[in-house]
Amino acid sequence: MTEITLMSDPKVAAVPVRDCGEPLVDVRGTGTLLVDERYKDPADAYAHLREGVLQRLLHAQELLPDGLRLLFVEGYRPLSLQRQYFEEYAAGLAADNPSWTPDQVHAAASRFVAPPDIAAHSAGAAVDLTLADADGKECDLGTALDASPEESAGACYTDAPGISAEGRVNRKILGAALSAAGLVNYPTEWWHWSYGDRYWALATGAEHALYGPWDVRR
Repeated sequence: MTEITLMSDPKVAAVPVRDCGEPLVDVRGTGTLLVDERYKDPADAYAHLREGVLQRLLHAQELLPDGLRLLFVEGYRPLSLQRQYFEEYAAGLAADNPSWTPDQVHAAASRFVAPPDIAAHSAGAAVDLTLADADGKECDLGTALDASPEESAGACYTDAPGISAEGRVNRKILGAALSAAGLVNYPTEWWHWSYGDRYWALATGAEHALYGPWDVRR
């Protein structure tokens, strides 16, 4: 596998943000995306994205082969929830690896949960998603969506070897459509794609991110 830039890399945090002020929109309002409710929250935050990200998802869906659809799982994640996820996962890694330094724990945690200060989910810029067939059944993409590096033995990495042939083909189909629509993948999570955030800006050479952390009180 090629070298991966992790979310914890200082180069990501160094990308400036010039938030364009684009609103969060409910992806369920399109009537065309399949939306999974496994991460449904009382405020339905999970079902929201910045408008520009949603439009690119809809374009990606148009690029899929007949019989396949995008299955949306999670978009916007409030900063407080992102912080909770990161701290809990980091604490588990630290407990399992007592010889690691705080920096090592921070970097390892960022493979699976982005540090809160740069998290694309909290900017409404990232989406966790997979493929479904014409009947809405989730396709095989090699691991369960949100399988950690530990529980999947690294198979959650987008280019990981050793996954099923069907999973490899489906990852390529998903990636081709989303990339063509302008989104970028976080290579440690085949299901995580974003547009307009700091990681996207670094990956594409953009001068700045378009979306920063979103305050739900706006």
